[in-house]
Order: sequence, then structure tokens, then C-alpha cells
Amino acid sequence: MALTDRQRKQLRTLAHPRKPIVIVGQKGLTDNVMEEINLALEHHELIKVKVNVADRDERSAAVEQICQQTGADLVQRIGFIATLFRRNLKKPVVEL
Repeated sequence: MALTDRQRKQLRTLAHPRKPIVIVGQKGLTDNVMEEINLALEHHELIKVKVNVADRDERSAAVEQICQQTGADLVQRIGFIATLFRRNLKKPVVEL
């Protein structure tokens, strides 16, 4: 589901005080990292992920890969931090 501009703004507001929950290190997107991202999205719905990759294009590719594999929507990306949202239909945490 694509997010509207109003929903993105609301999610950015909610995500502002939060710290990154998952940090992608030098080894990149391993299976364990993807599993942690999936668990965090299932539990929190709205998370921040820090991608520690020096090259900007590789960072963008990593964030895009995370979104594709998890089914999450990219709310925003600033520098090394990406904010992701995936709605949990069973136990919604964030009201849009």
C-alpha cells in the first residue's frame, strides 16, 4: 500500500524521537539482519534502520532491497538512517 503525503508526514513526526532499532554493519544485509528487521517491523510497525555503508549508491540499493524483501514502505531517508513502515493487520500499533 502506497502512503499518502499526509500519512508520511504523520509517520515522520512519530519517528522523529526514535533511535535506530537495527544497524546494518560492514557485512551488509545478511539473513539474520533481514530477520531482525522483519521482527522489528512486526512488533513496532515504524522503525529506523541505520545503514553503515560509505557509498551513497550502495546505501540506496541496500534500503531499496530492505523495502522489497520486507514489504515495508520507505517513509524517509536522511544520511545513514532510513525510516520504514509496514502495517501489522493483526495488532496495529500506529494509527493512520
